[in-house]
Amino acid sequence: MKLNFTLLSVCLICLITPGFSQRNASTVGKPLTYYAELGALVSDSKQTPFWLRANQNGIVPNVNPMGTIRLGISADYARPVFKDGRTRSKLFDWGYGLDVVENNGKTSQFLLPEAYVKGRFSFIELYAGRRRGLVGLVDSNLTSGAYSWSGNALPLPTVQIGTPGYVSLGFLKNMISFRSFYNHGWFENSDKKITHSYLHQKVLYVRLGKPSWKVKLYGGFNHQVQWGGVANNVDNGLTKNGVLPQSWQSYLFMVTGYRHPNKKDTTLSGFENNRIGNHLGSIDMGMTIDLGDFNLYGYRQNLYDDGSLFRMTNIRDGLNGVRLQNNRVTTNTFSIREFLVEYLYTKSQGGAVVGVVPGLLGKDNYFNNSQYVDGWIYKNRAIGTPFLTPGTEVRPGLPTGAIANNRVSMLHVGISGRLANVQWTTKVSYSDNFGTYDAPFPDHTTQLSALLNVSAPIKLPGIGPMSLNTSLALDRGHLFTNSTGVYVGLRKSFSSPVRTVAALEPKKQTK
Repeated sequence: MKLNFTLLSVCLICLITPGFSQRNASTVGKPLTYYAELGALVSDSKQTPFWLRANQNGIVPNVNPMGTIRLGISADYARPVFKDGRTRSKLFDWGYGLDVVENNGKTSQFLLPEAYVKGRFSFIELYAGRRRGLVGLVDSNLTSGAYSWSGNALPLPTVQIGTPGYVSLGFLKNMISFRSFYNHGWFENSDKKITHSYLHQKVLYVRLGKPSWKVKLYGGFNHQVQWGGVANNVDNGLTKNGVLPQSWQSYLFMVTGYRHPNKKDTTLSGFENNRIGNHLGSIDMGMTIDLGDFNLYGYRQNLYDDGSLFRMTNIRDGLNGVRLQNNRVTTNTFSIREFLVEYLYTKSQGGAVVGVVPGLLGKDNYFNNSQYVDGWIYKNRAIGTPFLTPGTEVRPGLPTGAIANNRVSMLHVGISGRLANVQWTTKVSYSDNFGTYDAPFPDHTTQLSALLNVSAPIKLPGIGPMSLNTSLALDRGHLFTNSTGVYVGLRKSFSSPVRTVAALEPKKQTK
């Protein structure tokens, strides 16, 4: 680990040398960015405050103090150019991204939160590797976290085919656009009761409204499944000789969510009479309204884990959000850019009983599963919203489990803006936490978690412009250990100039 830290230090020195970016900038024909960051985190408790570690793609450890070095490079697709009176993109293009993180402190970690190669042909994109992202209709900057895939855990390695954003349907005069992808991924094999398991993920979202319309409607779904694998120390009644279904036939049953697989299949246990794998996701709807100087965005994520949503028994559960965005360019000393309010409710889960009334399902037990007993977790972090809490994060003395707390009522507020040339962001979340139906928490297990982040431009001799990032966070309540912590980081970023292949200005038309 010391060798890794030394190598990263050498790379950091190279990256912050001004000549490094200049040599590469002259040879790059697509958007290319680099960054290097050196930082430290400390708090008055061993547990890192919630908003310093949540939704950070798994790169901030649960314990502190720690020092960190972060390096990154990425090449995006070439920007569209204006030619012959039309905006044109290259038919084929490619890009890549690599992020390296080295943490040293109570725990030492060498992480690759991003390492991918991507290619695009027309509106079809193929990529392989780890890539940051979230899934679902939410605000991407201030959100408490999308329900099923929030960017809270280290990204899983995947192979994916899909669209690189929303694609308009020209034959419908661009009134309808869609975004979709389909992938296959791999869970880790260490320190787990279920090893060699896979990820299946697919999404489809539709946008109704031309780009020029003031009001646009959104709707769609996401579907995640953990499936296959080998069960270690799991009740054999839930597996077939310790192996979970992973044949091609099982794959088709899993992808379609078919409820009654082939009972003649000798690789299935009695548990697969339900469905193969651990299924979860959300069905989302949203709307944006262009108000001129402001943009209003409202959204709702309806949660599903089994058939409760289909029967509308858990319809109370969901993530609701409203964001107001300020589009005005202002030179005022103080301004607010975005204001977000979210409310997450997961207490219902279809009710406290299951199997009593035929056709009515309850105890959905979000992010937990009888076969996949490690929970909807990757590298010790919840893959979905961080407010459904793993047992490794709750205060000592509370009931534990893979996901110890999945019945939550939570209010979240996020605000971002500027003070002169300083950017600031604040998040405040207050939750009432009830544990699970089978292992409830004591009454009044409430939690307040808050964050203030400030990013200020500075200039250092011999290095040039940098940003000084400071985050102050605190936890007060009965879910986590009370903690106040601070992160301070110095970040140097580079962006190469783009060499265009066509004129950026339209040709003058003669009458």
